Amino acid sequence: METFADRAIAYYLGLKEPENLPSGVSALNPYRQPEVQTIVNQFFTTYFSDNAPRVYILGINPGRFGAGVTGISFTTPQNLQKYCGIDNDLPPSPELSSRFIYQIVEAFGGAKAFYGQFFLTSLYPLALVKDGKNYNFYDDKATTATLWPAIADTIQTQLLFDQSGLEKNRRVAVCLGRKNEAFFQKLNKEHRFFDRIVTLDHPRYILQYRSRDIELYVDRYVRTLADCLS
Repeated sequence: METFADRAIAYYLGLKEPENLPSGVSALNPYRQPEVQTIVNQFFTTYFSDNAPRVYILGINPGRFGAGVTGISFTTPQNLQKYCGIDNDLPPSPELSSRFIYQIVEAFGGAKAFYGQFFLTSLYPLALVKDGKNYNFYDDKATTATLWPAIADTIQTQLLFDQSGLEKNRRVAVCLGRKNEAFFQKLNKEHRFFDRIVTLDHPRYILQYRSRDIELYVDRYVRTLADCLS
């Protein structure tokens, strides 16, 4: 019987870079690399080899030091090894968002417990860069317009990873990032992917601008995510 893992692996390993991005903007596709392909297979086989219902948590698009390297959302090479038990030879990379996310993963009892209930992903699946720096799909209107159909397709396709009953995984989604919310809500109004969207501050924003209140934000994340499971 095909599982969430089977569908996710096939999707990620089949991703291709967009060909019509505005000048200066490019997409990183780590899934072309054999080591990342091995990581994706191992990660999803370990944590998603079932058809249990999961709450979808969606960020903007990956950063070049997280999923842009490992192929796993919000996960650096070092966190992939430390928290997910997946050894790799990828060079360590700095990624504030990954540091915060794995505090949440640990708060839920570790990777097995967390990923058994949640699916971390993004509105657009590939990292974007401009002038060697992270770039968001909403940073300019042309990029947003170019990727809009692909973003809608990303959500629709990823919803089909979970065959436990579409009525379950469509009840609520978690949006990471306040600015991301405006675009996600617009997209959801157009396509009615989810009945309800709840929004949390983006992990990078928290660590970059609100690090003194990190325990407060961890508690807020845990309570919000737990509410989404009920």
